[in-house]
Amino acid sequence: MASSAEPEDFRIRPIAPADDPAVAAIIRTVMPEFGACGSGFAINDPEVDRMCATYSEPRSAYWVVERGGRVVGGGGVAPLRGGDSDTCELQKMYFLPELRGLGLGRELLALCLARARESGFRRCYLETLQGMEAAQRLYLAAGFRKIAAPLGSTGHFACDTYYLLDL
Repeated sequence: MASSAEPEDFRIRPIAPADDPAVAAIIRTVMPEFGACGSGFAINDPEVDRMCATYSEPRSAYWVVERGGRVVGGGGVAPLRGGDSDTCELQKMYFLPELRGLGLGRELLALCLARARESGFRRCYLETLQGMEAAQRLYLAAGFRKIAAPLGSTGHFACDTYYLLDL
């Protein structure tokens, strides 16, 4: 759903502790929209309520997209849990409907991948769902390739689509 807002109305910045409730609310709003609300989905991860602290760990980063002082989306990267030290994971990249279709997903993804490279990762992995077609088009356009099986041990056993990008 495209918005009449101009991209310059938005700002991408690193997450701050005060953003935690807004980011948790976005995750808990967007995931059920795509049927991702049961066990095995990121909506149930303990870090959903403490994103700033979680992404302050080494080789991790999370950004929020803000519009008029209100957080409307976000996404980040971190080492792939249970994976090798050369692989990171694109994590918890969710946008409220007003943010979709404006090119900010491309911008945030580029920022995440740049940070992954700076952090010394050689690959970026992600998990998603069949119903998230717009997100999958974004990943393919960025050079990700679909892979047959999950990597690492994220605990997201309900995801059904996996991608990998050589950085």
